[in-house]
Amino acid sequence: MEQKNIRNFAIIAHVDHGKSTLADRFLEITKTVDKSKMEEQFLDQNPISRKRGITIKLAPVRMNYELNSIHYVLNLIDTPGHVDFSYEVSRTLAACEGVVLLVDATQNIQAQTVAHFQAAKKLNLPIIPVINKIDLPNADSEKVAQTLVDTFGTEKSEIIYISAKTGENVELVLKAIIEKIPSPTGDVQKPLRSLIFDAVYDTHRGVVALVRLFDGSLSKGEKITFLGSHAQTSVIEVGTFSPFPVAVSNLTAGDIGYVMTGVKDIRLANVGDTITMVGSTGVQPLPGYEKPKPMVFFGVYPKHPEEFGNLKEGLSKLALADASLSYSEEYSAFLGSGFRVGFLGLLHAEIVRERLKREQGIEPLLTTPQVLYQKQPDGRILEPYMNLLVYVPAEYVGAVMNVCQNRKGKLINLSYHNSYAVLEYDMPYSMFIAGISSELKSVSSGFASLDYSLSDYREANLVPLEIRVNDVPIDVLSELVYREDSIHKAFEKAKKLKETLKRQQYRQVIQGVVDGQIVAREEIPPFRKDVLQKMSGGDRTRKDKLLEAQKKGKSRMVHHSKIDLPQEALFSLVES
Repeated sequence: MEQKNIRNFAIIAHVDHGKSTLADRFLEITKTVDKSKMEEQFLDQNPISRKRGITIKLAPVRMNYELNSIHYVLNLIDTPGHVDFSYEVSRTLAACEGVVLLVDATQNIQAQTVAHFQAAKKLNLPIIPVINKIDLPNADSEKVAQTLVDTFGTEKSEIIYISAKTGENVELVLKAIIEKIPSPTGDVQKPLRSLIFDAVYDTHRGVVALVRLFDGSLSKGEKITFLGSHAQTSVIEVGTFSPFPVAVSNLTAGDIGYVMTGVKDIRLANVGDTITMVGSTGVQPLPGYEKPKPMVFFGVYPKHPEEFGNLKEGLSKLALADASLSYSEEYSAFLGSGFRVGFLGLLHAEIVRERLKREQGIEPLLTTPQVLYQKQPDGRILEPYMNLLVYVPAEYVGAVMNVCQNRKGKLINLSYHNSYAVLEYDMPYSMFIAGISSELKSVSSGFASLDYSLSDYREANLVPLEIRVNDVPIDVLSELVYREDSIHKAFEKAKKLKETLKRQQYRQVIQGVVDGQIVAREEIPPFRKDVLQKMSGGDRTRKDKLLEAQKKGKSRMVHHSKIDLPQEALFSLVES
């Protein structure tokens, strides 16, 4: 296929605005998939994607389409919409020459719509504005169109109104893709330069890299190297997706396809890396490459000790297919053997947990999340900051500002577009995992939508918070907290633990310790045995002797007792 007849594009949108449904219609119209074999969210082969109705793993597909008697190849990459997977979106955009910006006629523009638009604009990609779900009774297409004009400077005449569900006007989008998105440029004669925009793991054939070729060509048997990891291998197979893998003789500049590498470690073929031929000199890596960095860490433990082996095997399998997942073994005095696992974000953690349950048959316990702090040689602790974007109806601006200010946010920008407002905040990333998303949803009656990008690391005034029971530290309840919040958190945890623990034959003293100082204290009194029950008589002196003996026995019991913390009590604290 000549480069001039190739179009490489992506669909970008907020979660649940209809990306996967539009992709389904494209597959039908181009006869890539027979209508009798179609099912909703066809490109979302992951069962969790189907269950949740969101794309969590991008999928490419090669479609053939004829317009004005000219044959075209349309390479679509259906991208994730959730913020946890924004790096995959950025690599997708780097592999494309243009995008379809999809907006829901019933929900209007939302935070990730703005974020994805800005990312595409930064790369100077042509943007085709499309308003979806015009068939729904509560659709307000004119209002959404005006918001597109006000927010992005879109020409109203360029907007395409569709129903991805019914197929209405979807062919107009295909026509616009051909007319408005340029064909790829690249030199087949130059040394190979190929971008990995995704990678999956095959048990038998190793890492399968999803690639866009910018220069050169690639065939089976050729020796390649990854410029980021410096790993070398021989190509087992190259091919395209229609939408399932189809082997071809070679891929050339402008193509999107896959490379079966035989590499057994997905971390050697990271998303964003550049592939070239072994022996090529002077080849510059394609821009924008970053190694995936886990930003949220959980302790992950089996609920039953005998499940530790299954948990280890499950994490190992998932890490083979997910380069952004990192884990190492750790031990808790109260939960036993487990793992410290790094995730891209909270949704990523939830998906991994669900996959462990679905694929391994175990439901692990995830402890309190912690962000990735940087400890400096001089003892200072740096914490990650984020640029938070909140898109919300104008009437909720005051409530949103109150929440963000209480969460240590600094307002950078506030702009109004029609009946909606966009607020931009500078804020510690820890606020995101501490529940700011649900709080903003609550104060805005569910209308607020959020997007964020990590900005930098800054010094934080953090102190260690430790919870003790009878002077024994409970390791899984320890964490770093802001100094100004530490006492409140210590009281909160101590009180919650008191409500959760059962009474014992000995007294239980719960202490919240901040930076070595006891700042909170709760006590659970012991059961009191009636030692006078069997006395039928006797003077007061004898009764006092028995009571005193009981008191001394209780004292020794407190001093020598092994702390009994039922796992249910710990589960309730770390899962709350």
